[in-house]
Amino acid sequence: MSSTVTYTVSGMSCGHCEKAITAEVSDLPGVTEVAADAAAGTVTVSSQAPLDEEALRAAVDEAGYELVGRAA
Repeated sequence: MSSTVTYTVSGMSCGHCEKAITAEVSDLPGVTEVAADAAAGTVTVSSQAPLDEEALRAAVDEAGYELVGRAA
């Protein structure tokens, strides 16, 4: 069952930020698409199955940013 969820990320301010987050999150198993948006402060992740939020949090942290939680 595929899943698409948008999360709020703090610390993004430019295209470089978007690329860093996209690269790290894309490496997670099952991820099919990542769309980081610095202006909105969000990352939308599509995956083959619901993602482990802790793994996603670790990937965003590795890129140097903070996963705040699911966007409203």
